[in-house]
Amino acid sequence: MKTAIHPTYYPDAKIVCACGNVIEVGSTVKEIHVELCSACHPFYTGKLKLIDTARRVEKFVGKVKAKETKGSTSTGKKVKTVKRAALKAAKKAAKKPTRLDETEA
Repeated sequence: MKTAIHPTYYPDAKIVCACGNVIEVGSTVKEIHVELCSACHPFYTGKLKLIDTARRVEKFVGKVKAKETKGSTSTGKKVKTVKRAALKAAKKAAKKPTRLDETEA
């Protein structure tokens, strides 16, 4: 290994969090200051809060409730296809002349 090109390795480097937690690790920097650590991060502490600045969560909840209140009158692709096929069959049956119609004409 060449001597003057590698950074100095500190096996007892300190990571200092804004909450006051200090962690000792190995690093090329003697002391590192961070804003969040595993002791205060909401994901790890279980105190995760949804920050909703653009009302996205409320809009989503409203859409879900609206869909639930509709019930079986959903307009999904499969439902539309079935309705379309039923209309097509009804039109075909309506246009088809019966034998009574042929004898009257």
